[in-house]
Amino acid sequence: MAKQVDDEAVATEVGATAAVSVESLRVRRGRQLVLPGLSVRITPGRITGLLGPSGSGKSTLIRSIAGVQRIESGEVTVYGVPAGSRQASRKIGYMTQASSIYADLTVRENLAYWSRIAGADRHAIDRLIETLDLVGVAGQLGGDLSGGQASRVSLACALIGDPPLLLLDEPTVGLDPVLRESIWDILRGRAATGVTILVSSHVMDEADRCDDLILIRQGHILATGSPDVIRSRTGASTLDAAFLALIKGEAA
Repeated sequence: MAKQVDDEAVATEVGATAAVSVESLRVRRGRQLVLPGLSVRITPGRITGLLGPSGSGKSTLIRSIAGVQRIESGEVTVYGVPAGSRQASRKIGYMTQASSIYADLTVRENLAYWSRIAGADRHAIDRLIETLDLVGVAGQLGGDLSGGQASRVSLACALIGDPPLLLLDEPTVGLDPVLRESIWDILRGRAATGVTILVSSHVMDEADRCDDLILIRQGHILATGSPDVIRSRTGASTLDAAFLALIKGEAA
């Protein structure tokens, strides 16, 4: 039988100052307790990877930080204000795992809609269309886009208005290696300007692109720290091996 893991006892702080603070978060989805008391802090101005297998609670945690998930108990704050409040929402750019663009609007119209909400100007739309290589499809309807194109439009919608916190749920799923690298270049550029980025993935080879990692399984945090710290802590040469070592340690 796997031993119980006390999330409070696991290293729960990524850095000293928190852009996001999650304390004793419990969330149920239907009858299932998805997050059984999770605590973690996320450092500002860095790319933090939220890594774990499908069904581990990554999307639920991101939804809780975004303020769109009903929680049972606990506290989540974004730059010191409660998640879900108007003040917190204004600081967040959120890309959901499923495409969130409007199928009956063009790419430019989708961005124009979100720019009005974010208070961004027309020039911001033009810059994002160019940055994310959407010039050729700017006039196409959202419903006519390929999966990769729709993902890039969803990311553009999250980036518009230059929010200080980006929550990106599996942003590179289904993208070819060139597009994946392009998106990571964009994220690194944003982090260099002080933007805090939380990006989820179940693909371990993306973990080394992050400054900090949160490894999660079955709603429990197994470890936090930089990729090098996690490899050193487990004595593993790869993050895949480190994750497996942590799972075996949990079950011992």
